Amino acid sequence: MDMSWLQVVVLSVVQGLTEFLPVSSSGHLAIVSKLFFADDAGASFTAVSQLGTELAVLIYFAKDIGRILAAWFGGLRDSSRRTPDYWLGWWVIIGTIPIGAAGLIFKHFIRDDVRNLWVIATALIVFSAVIAAAEYFGRQTRPIEQFTWKDSIVIGVSQCLALIPGVSRSGATISAGLFMGQQREAAARFGFLLAIPAVLASGLYSLPDAFHPDGRGMSASGPQLAVSVVIAFVVGLAAVSWFLKFLVRHGMYWFVGYRVILGATLLVLLGTGSVAAQ
Repeated sequence: MDMSWLQVVVLSVVQGLTEFLPVSSSGHLAIVSKLFFADDAGASFTAVSQLGTELAVLIYFAKDIGRILAAWFGGLRDSSRRTPDYWLGWWVIIGTIPIGAAGLIFKHFIRDDVRNLWVIATALIVFSAVIAAAEYFGRQTRPIEQFTWKDSIVIGVSQCLALIPGVSRSGATISAGLFMGQQREAAARFGFLLAIPAVLASGLYSLPDAFHPDGRGMSASGPQLAVSVVIAFVVGLAAVSWFLKFLVRHGMYWFVGYRVILGATLLVLLGTGSVAAQ
């Protein structure tokens, strides 16, 4: 089934708004698709639209990324230049390995089995408890300069949970960081940097399938995918800027409440037969 232009625009805005918030962009795309368009756009369209939000991250963190790359290449040539930015480059590389492996191993499971509204509703509610616990117990004393290889592995593994719609990539990585004593904004920044290689690789890998899905999902044209990336980029750039400023003064309890309400509402709709799970 082909996607309509209205569906492309609406879902791209949803992608841009929710990608960086701890509410699950993939879960929201599946929910909005089912409630308002009677069909799931699919994991491939989700992955391609994420290219726009990751481009927003590249632009927003351009100075940080440039500094980290310069320090990393400089440290490879000269051990005396191995600054915290040099090691941060390694932590991003190491932290990317788990989700890269998990994405390849569980490709079909991700595209089909877990894209179920019962799974999404449950994940929204259950993982809310994890986010709340991280916010409550996290000491929030360690800046990003003090991160180690242990942080990269733990947060890298936690990022794999985002393969389940309803969990949230930022929710998983920020929560893991808080449990390890990281400052909230530092955990968010590292999580966003860590997502760049994984999301870009996933989006490019899924690009052919977005035209002709081999599992559940709808097909989109080249112009529709291009417009989706542009919309997600513009909205995402505004969203990431707002979210990082929000985290300086506020915790994630606001998002916990939203997740629980959305998940509970979805369970009611599913239980009454008002919406189909798939």
